[in-house]
Amino acid sequence: MNIGQAAEASGLPPKTIRYYESIGLVVADRRGNGYRHYAEPQIHKLRFVQRARGLGFTVDECRSLLSLYDDQNRASAEVKRLAQARLTDIDRKIEELRGMRAVLSNLIDACHGDDRPDCPILDDLASRMVRLRS
Repeated sequence: MNIGQAAEASGLPPKTIRYYESIGLVVADRRGNGYRHYAEPQIHKLRFVQRARGLGFTVDECRSLLSLYDDQNRASAEVKRLAQARLTDIDRKIEELRGMRAVLSNLIDACHGDDRPDCPILDDLASRMVRLRS
C-alpha cells in the first residue's frame, strides 16, 4: 500500500510516517519507481509506535521497544523497566499538574472577576516575571 493507505491503516498522518522513516524507526520498501510501499509488517510497526507514543513513550523509547519486540530472545525485564520508567514520569507529571491546578484555582478564587482593573491573576504572573529577572 502507498503512504496514504498506510496512513489510513495506521491512524498516523503521512507527514509522521515520513518522519519515522527519515529517522529509521520504520522503513518502507521502495518500488522500482521509487515510491514507498508499506506491507503489513510496516503497518503493524506503525500501529505499535502510535500506541506507544499514545502512552507517552519517546521516539527513542519506541525504537528500544521495537527492537525488543523484534528480539525473540528478549528479557521481559527490560520491557518492564522501560514501562516502569514511563509510569514514573507520568506520575511526576500528574503531581506537577496537580500543583499547577492548585495554584491556578487559588488565583481564580482570589480574582473578583468584575469590572475593576485589579486582578490577582495578573499580579501573580507579573510578580513571577520580576523574580525571574532578578
